[in-house]
Amino acid sequence: MIYELFNPVTKTLVTHLRDQRRDAIRFRHTVAELTKQLVYEALKEFPLIEKEIIPWQGSGCFSTIDEENIVVVTVLRAGMPMLDSVMELLPSAVAGFLAMKRDETTHESKLYYDRLPDCKGKNILLVDPMVATGGSMNDAIDLIKTREPLKIIMLNIIGSPEGLERVHSAHPDIDIYIAQIDEKLDKNKYIIPGLGDAGDRAYNTPE
Repeated sequence: MIYELFNPVTKTLVTHLRDQRRDAIRFRHTVAELTKQLVYEALKEFPLIEKEIIPWQGSGCFSTIDEENIVVVTVLRAGMPMLDSVMELLPSAVAGFLAMKRDETTHESKLYYDRLPDCKGKNILLVDPMVATGGSMNDAIDLIKTREPLKIIMLNIIGSPEGLERVHSAHPDIDIYIAQIDEKLDKNKYIIPGLGDAGDRAYNTPE
């Protein structure tokens, strides 16, 4: 299923991201805030476990998410602010990294770095700001599925209808949580209206 967030705060933050005058630190901060909203929505029905802790008086068991069975996987480098945001919320989760490069001729992605931890039986949060053609997400999901996870959930800031449909068609078992679905892809396979290059904008990388 594809779940789009419709609350006014989400829409406002996405509009802030589109503003090309927004500097890198504010861009990363806004991406992080949107990521937290996506996590709240994606995990709102997650099962809880009882964990023994030491509160202000004595000891006791309290309800919590089983963070240690969550793996947060990002696609470098644009997904780094999202990964950092999730890890702030769930500090006992484990991080994983994939790197892909878009071929500007074929518009397809190529995997060149794989640093995934043990995913068997784990819940995977796959984070990437943008879903354009959906190729990199499909490649990432294909790879993660070979590691036998329990469940994969995608968290994205924006995406094209074409790219989201491509991912959904290939992987109907994956839940996708997205802040906003944009209008379309242009002839060069860029999202319209989009954000520009999220990685360049997050880290001041020259084009």
